[in-house]
Amino acid sequence: MIALLINFGSINTLFFSDDPGLYGSIAKELIYKHKFWELYSYGQDWLDKPHLPFWLVMFSFKIFGIHTWSYKLPALLCFLLSLFYTYKFTLKFYGQLAAMMSTLIVSTSLHVIMSNTDVRAEPYLMAFIIGAIYHISKLETRFEVPDFILAALLTAFAIMTKGIFVIIPIYAALGGQLLLQKEYKDIFKLQWFALLLLTITFSLPEIYALFKQFDQHPELLVFNRHDVSGIKWFLYDSQFGRFANNGPITRPKGDVFFFLHTLLWALAPWCLLFYYAAGRTVRQIIKGVKQPEYYALSGGLVLLILFSVSSFQLPFYTNIIFPLFAVIIANFCSEQLTNKSEQTFRLVAQQIYIIAFPIVVFVLHFFLQSPDAYLLYIDIAGLVLAAYFIVKNKEASNIKMFMLSCLVMIFVGFYINTNLYPILVADKGQIKVASEINQNVPANRHVYSLKGLSNVFQFYCNRPSKFLEYRDFDMTYTEKDAVFFADQDAIDYFNTHKVDYKIINTFWDYPRENLLPAYINHQSRQSTLEHVYLIKKL
Repeated sequence: MIALLINFGSINTLFFSDDPGLYGSIAKELIYKHKFWELYSYGQDWLDKPHLPFWLVMFSFKIFGIHTWSYKLPALLCFLLSLFYTYKFTLKFYGQLAAMMSTLIVSTSLHVIMSNTDVRAEPYLMAFIIGAIYHISKLETRFEVPDFILAALLTAFAIMTKGIFVIIPIYAALGGQLLLQKEYKDIFKLQWFALLLLTITFSLPEIYALFKQFDQHPELLVFNRHDVSGIKWFLYDSQFGRFANNGPITRPKGDVFFFLHTLLWALAPWCLLFYYAAGRTVRQIIKGVKQPEYYALSGGLVLLILFSVSSFQLPFYTNIIFPLFAVIIANFCSEQLTNKSEQTFRLVAQQIYIIAFPIVVFVLHFFLQSPDAYLLYIDIAGLVLAAYFIVKNKEASNIKMFMLSCLVMIFVGFYINTNLYPILVADKGQIKVASEINQNVPANRHVYSLKGLSNVFQFYCNRPSKFLEYRDFDMTYTEKDAVFFADQDAIDYFNTHKVDYKIINTFWDYPRENLLPAYINHQSRQSTLEHVYLIKKL
């Protein structure tokens, strides 16, 4: 329950990165434009992600109004669903103790806690992928219509959240299960082809939406060219084009070891246990030792390898397979080991994080100098008191160490939510400019942004806003008395080219998403801040 509170505790923390602002703004545009099938950003046709998360957020907005928390609510409910399916899957193959451990592993992993604040698509995918695999695992042993429908529906939901690449971990999990159990004939069972067909059927709303907005309108300018097929983008460019790095959106070549070292903190405090447990399972499979199941290892490792060899590498990508990793870790943590070296490793691997994370928090707090320092003292008191009761408990040493690992992550999550994020949000000038417009600019005046990545501003501005290149500021017609959000680059350009403008108000802004050491240090924080402006034409 406390782990859930940590994950839900920042539901109303304002956005401090661009992606949640973008996704929330697109859902707002669905309401502003009274559209359902078409996606827009700053009033322009938008093609980058599938529709399902925007639809879910739109429904949340319609029911509860447009708020930070109502944007995050559907994702957090899906996070709960991912815990439910993680528990059910682990219970099916490994028993109740491992099932309880697996849900705690997911809910206390560092990047899961962070992603439930900085909400993108990952909480949705966590639920849909582990849910689909769970129902497929039931179909593999006994065909039931509800499992058949839910497996197809959840797979389709995953596809309509991120693209067709998400079938890879789902069907890799099934393929690994059948191949490693040597059930080769079962690969060609009619039910699997029927399942794929039903999944395609459930995915048709996405195909229709893309056809309606883009394929029917080749005149639209998308990715700086005309005649862009939304369906082709969905089926290839959006994912496989990115993996091959030859689609409309490209990145510099990635590092094949990126996720291996990223998991050390993203999957903390469980990463070392995962590496060992996964390696041990692979060794046992090679030796012919039968495993309770092969879904988790097959689906998780295949996608991890694909992510590693792709050029698109961001830390939160692997969150979607954390439930599968949690199954592997929970099995290892719940075992009564007879091998002394394995017992020692299991204890040491957790002790490293148990000792290191509080030290990191104390060092971080020393440099941050949070104005809410008393919350850290509450956090420390809770940590010490809970640790005392865990140590005094008569449970086995592996259970105690596991609970201490969870406790430390709750301590870390509480500090991040109550001290770090409030400081970061307070230095987001986009929110301040939007607030200035909401409070002091008449509702009949039009709003523009002169900065490309300004979606936090777009979301918190309570009226539709448009995007305008700052180089076109003096050459493009805009409505009389319109106001403009501008950053320092725009102002510098105006000053250099003698463009007339008037500053209405100025605010400090931390323009980055990653935390620079200079920002963390309160003594040098000011040097990392820049100005953002609310301006108008003269």
